[in-house]
Amino acid sequence: MNNKPIIGILLGDSAGIGPELVAKTAADGLVASVCRPLIIGDARIFEKALAMIGKTAEHYSVSGVSQADWTRGIPILDQKDQDPAHITIAQVQESCGRAVLSMMRLACDLCKEGAIQGICFAPFNKTALKAAGFHHESEHGFFAELFGVTGPCGELNVLGNLMTTRASSHIPIKDVSSFITTQRVLDALTLSYSTLRRAGIENPRVGVAALNPHCGENGRCGREEIDIIAPAIQKANESGMGALGPFSADTIFIRAFAGDFDCVVTMYHDQGQIAMKLKGFDMGVTVAGGMPYPIATPAHGTAFDIAGRGIAKTSAFESALRLVVKMAENT
Repeated sequence: MNNKPIIGILLGDSAGIGPELVAKTAADGLVASVCRPLIIGDARIFEKALAMIGKTAEHYSVSGVSQADWTRGIPILDQKDQDPAHITIAQVQESCGRAVLSMMRLACDLCKEGAIQGICFAPFNKTALKAAGFHHESEHGFFAELFGVTGPCGELNVLGNLMTTRASSHIPIKDVSSFITTQRVLDALTLSYSTLRRAGIENPRVGVAALNPHCGENGRCGREEIDIIAPAIQKANESGMGALGPFSADTIFIRAFAGDFDCVVTMYHDQGQIAMKLKGFDMGVTVAGGMPYPIATPAHGTAFDIAGRGIAKTSAFESALRLVVKMAENT
């Protein structure tokens, strides 16, 4: 047990399925089998989730990591800020957003202190975060701010042995072409390559998707592949990365799911997300790439439509936790 990394496990938004996911994986022994877990959140929320699923898990509250003794069960760094009596399941609440922001700040401080080696968080609700004063596009920007990250960083999506990242994200389709530059494609390649190395892949193979239909048809159907994407791939390879492409977006994931690539860099959000979610929506993981510590979460969100019913599947949370542990062990 003492050789396993200490991983901060955030309960997530109390109105969603997050506490249930943590409770289920704690009760079935998965959490303690792969790491030394430190749950961060309100102990009452965790206990309510255990009662809701009708299971038990040995746990106790601590005020600091130094008090943790994993032979006693799972320690909870009790934030005492979420009274279950005041939480309405499946409803956006500013108080839940505030509690999540507190969890994130504390977890990042613990990483910087060397008290924990990674973070696995149950799903957040962005509307609740914004109601609590959150001004970032996503939690990844907030993590970058807390850690002082200035280099390439952002979201990577993981399904099984395949990762994806993208050169542009939450922008209108009409703006994608003007947004994509050689540097942004190169940043996405660098981010994917470094994340794969941290996940234990010595020589990552990164495939790059084209922007235009049929890979631009040698310039007859757009020149982004020639003028922007290919130069980024060349620069990546000159830096020692294993970058391949560009390949037509309508076929690259056929090759990727067959095992030809460890990661696919796409040009815009849905170009990769559609493929990954169609292949395995219940199992997808999101990684905060470019951070100094491993951070991951399930890709499916807070699932208000099934929250509080005890039916949420834990497969994505399990995958996220295993990935954080693997990355922590390779750091």
